[in-house]
Amino acid sequence: MLNHDILIVGGGLTGLRAAVGLCDRFNVGLISKVYPTRSHSIAAQGGINAALTNNPDSRDDSWEKHTYDTIKGSDFLADQDAVEIMCKEAIKIVYEMEHWGCPFSRFPDGTIAQRPFGGAGYPRTCYSADITGHVLLNTLYERAVAKGVKIYSEWFVAALCIEEGRCHGVVALDLTRGELIPVAADATFFGTGGYGRVYQHSTNALINTGGGIGMAYAAGAPLKDMEFVQFHPTSLIGTNILMTEGCRGEGGFLFNNQHERFMQRYVPSAMELAPRDIVSRCIQTEINEGRGFDHPLGKYIELDIRHLGEKKILERLPGIRNICIDFIGIDPVLEPIPIMPCQHYSMGGIDVNERCASDIRGFYAGGECACVSVHGANRLGGNSLLDTIVFGKVASRTIAEDLPHLAPPDEKPLMRLKEEVEKKIRRLTETGREKPYRIHADLGAVMNEKVGIFRTRGELEQALETVIGIKKRYRDVGVSSPARHMNYELTGALELEYMLEVSHTIILGALLREESRGAHFRTDFSTRNDRDWLKHTIARRGADGAPVISFKDVVITRYQPVERKY
Repeated sequence: MLNHDILIVGGGLTGLRAAVGLCDRFNVGLISKVYPTRSHSIAAQGGINAALTNNPDSRDDSWEKHTYDTIKGSDFLADQDAVEIMCKEAIKIVYEMEHWGCPFSRFPDGTIAQRPFGGAGYPRTCYSADITGHVLLNTLYERAVAKGVKIYSEWFVAALCIEEGRCHGVVALDLTRGELIPVAADATFFGTGGYGRVYQHSTNALINTGGGIGMAYAAGAPLKDMEFVQFHPTSLIGTNILMTEGCRGEGGFLFNNQHERFMQRYVPSAMELAPRDIVSRCIQTEINEGRGFDHPLGKYIELDIRHLGEKKILERLPGIRNICIDFIGIDPVLEPIPIMPCQHYSMGGIDVNERCASDIRGFYAGGECACVSVHGANRLGGNSLLDTIVFGKVASRTIAEDLPHLAPPDEKPLMRLKEEVEKKIRRLTETGREKPYRIHADLGAVMNEKVGIFRTRGELEQALETVIGIKKRYRDVGVSSPARHMNYELTGALELEYMLEVSHTIILGALLREESRGAHFRTDFSTRNDRDWLKHTIARRGADGAPVISFKDVVITRYQPVERKY
């Protein structure tokens, strides 16, 4: 058994920032199922929001205006105290990352460059060309290595240990040696990322299974607002690789098959820079009504950046150009990019407060796996990278404050949990009638078809019935090899159980929420209903294994809900 004062699970921006903030004073261990610089944070392209006022068009910007844009973008479901913390901290965070060596793009006067993003009143998105996540992650990883953070790379966390309202640590599989190891900690922090891969089409990396979210839920932690799933407007047809909002922030256009800039029909004041939920619905409507282009891989809309010119594309969007050339054989300097909306981000997650503390003693979470909630029903582009680093930093302060008051972990529950995981692995390595890849494919298909951009009661009920059936099929799942060394089929089968739990909570929350708010759009309840639904959805695992849903109030400080117009 290993012991740490603080155990951090997740090697992306959130986990690394928490580790950097704690390792000088405490014995910190960080577990990552991939090498940290392969974490999905590296795939974020467009930028990180902060009211620096460097752009000539943003001289009147402020953290308060950033706060209001975020709350409005959330369709007033975000907890306003948490949003205020994030937006106030944003300016310090960007300068902190700059001082730690992050190579931001610059304006001619040497200040950090800022570009417009959807739903923002000012150009406040700080960027490094179109590889912002890449440079931020490498900067933080270098900082963690320099400060001597103990990192367990390629360790897979199989289960979280919670007993009688107290978290004691995790049981992890060392993939390089194939050993199952309990890890005890006074405080455990999850920064495990989102659940994109429960959908068939997602911009997310294959590692983004939502395993950490499902694991916390299975162990007894509540989840919040799981029905709010963000669909990014512009993913590359076929691979669904992200085509950054920076394409539109730099001036890109969206065209249908009649060569109309169709956003004029929906939100003429914002056009392509409306919030993501709105742009995704507009694109999907164009496709559904027959104004999309045909492609062997599906219907699409054109994202055109040719008019920006080769010089600007090479300077501001070089990664996008390379992706288009490498993955679909087109050069966006010369041809429009074929795009379609698909799953991108999870607004919901582990229920934590503005301090990143859950209602489980000794258990904390931040970043995309958590719901603080700063994104509410819809996240604004540029706020995800901000969320990860701000709340990694907030969590480090919170844990440092709480640690003297936390009793040492109990090793007995951890040893019992290790035995349970051993039994589960033995069962999975027996011959099973069901293969994990088939169940995963069926799950992704039903989530894509029935729990997408537009939702109805009938389709959600069908999805619920299907997922409950898939959960029964999972009991007969088996993997091909009993080996534990780098057996990704085995770890995938273990994660699949958690993915099914995550999907169940998404569907049930969407079915119960009889309104349209942000990214959750019910065609049978097409308007927002503040009287009945200005509240968070809380899902807990019941005694029978099914989700039990309750609700709690949204925190409103000084911004009263109004109709969301752009």
